[in-house]
Amino acid sequence: MSSAFVTELDDDTFDGAINSSDVPVLVDFWAPWCGPCKMLGPIVEEVAQELKGAAKVCKVNVDDAQATASRFGIQSIPTIILFKNGQVAQKWVGVQQKSILLDALK
Repeated sequence: MSSAFVTELDDDTFDGAINSSDVPVLVDFWAPWCGPCKMLGPIVEEVAQELKGAAKVCKVNVDDAQATASRFGIQSIPTIILFKNGQVAQKWVGVQQKSILLDALK
């Protein structure tokens, strides 16, 4: 599900990507079997394209990165977490409108 604008993270790459970023990082916690996640995917991709350079957009497959999902208390997907300076700044559960995500990142 990775693209030129969205980076796929796992348990091994998550901390490095979040903590080394000098821009906000939006992380979409998802799974391939999740219907709402499939609805949110194109929205996340559009956000990533619009904000390239101004923010980092990543996806975490909760099936493949169970330790990371557990660490952030992911109980429902999709869940989106916005990190600023390596810390959780905002969290959304469920499909979100593109405008909500863009506003939070600007």
